[in-house]
Amino acid sequence: MSAVRILHVDDEADIREIVELSLGLDPQFEVRACASGNEAVAKAMEWNPRLILLDVMMPDMDGPATLAKLRENPKTSTIPVIFMTARAQMREIERFIGLGAQAVIAKPFDPMTLAGQVQSHLQASRAADGPPTGAETGV
Repeated sequence: MSAVRILHVDDEADIREIVELSLGLDPQFEVRACASGNEAVAKAMEWNPRLILLDVMMPDMDGPATLAKLRENPKTSTIPVIFMTARAQMREIERFIGLGAQAVIAKPFDPMTLAGQVQSHLQASRAADGPPTGAETGV
């Protein structure tokens, strides 16, 4: 079975490092990181991740604007996006889900449980997509 590609987008280098270390605890994840929305859009088109973890508050292009750009392109329009944000009150969560995010992970997050949270969201996404095809099962 091939690795699950996860693109992490955050303008803060220390957060990128913590997420990479945290998700690295799960051997099935292959993580790449980038520091901006523009970089994320380009990397998503080139690398085709299975999931994008996207910071909400970034300079230049914030998370919601980045999500909108991803949704405009047929190649990236269906990639599930999970926002990571300190703005995780119910009103904001509802807004982010309404924009098309699959879920929201609150910051600060627990590095020891992040991989499990991501795994749960991936399983929910797979269930919503329907039964796996031969390509997804390696058949």
